[in-house]
Amino acid sequence: MELTAKNIREMAQAGLPDNDLFIVDVSVSDSPARPKIMVLADGEQGITIDQCATISRRINRRIEEEFGPDMSYVLEVSSPGVDFPLTQPQQFKRNTGRSLKVKLQDGTEKIGKLEEVTEAGLNMLEEVKQKGKKVTYVPVQIPFGDIVKANVVISFK
Repeated sequence: MELTAKNIREMAQAGLPDNDLFIVDVSVSDSPARPKIMVLADGEQGITIDQCATISRRINRRIEEEFGPDMSYVLEVSSPGVDFPLTQPQQFKRNTGRSLKVKLQDGTEKIGKLEEVTEAGLNMLEEVKQKGKKVTYVPVQIPFGDIVKANVVISFK
C-alpha cells in the first residue's frame, strides 16, 4: 500500500474531531523519498489551530499504524486560505452574502452576491455592467455541475 490522496482523505475524514468539520482538499506529492501531504480542512464556523493539530495527530497515528513508524513524509493540515477556491457546499453556505466570482463550464464568468445555497447549486445576484449606466443586479441560478471554479471576491472598500 502506498500513500495516496484517496487513502489520506479517508484517514483525515475519520480523524475529524467535530461534526461540523469537513475535508476540502487532499494532495500527496509524488516524491518517493519523502512525500508531502497537504490536508485542507474547514468547518461551518471555520476551523481552529487546535482542531488542525488534532487532525494532524490522528492522521500521523493512522499512517504509523498502516505503514510503520519508519515511514518518512511531511504532513501539513490547515484551513484553505482566502484565495483557495470554494469547492464544498458547506463553504458556499458560510459565504452567503459575500461577493463571488464564478467561472462556468462554458468559459463565462459571473460576479455577484451569493444569496442562497440550495442542494442543486447557487442563487446569486449577478452584477451586470452596462456602458455608461449604473450596475444592475440580475438573479441567476448556477447548478454545482456548471461551476469550474468559485472564489470569494475580496473588497477593501
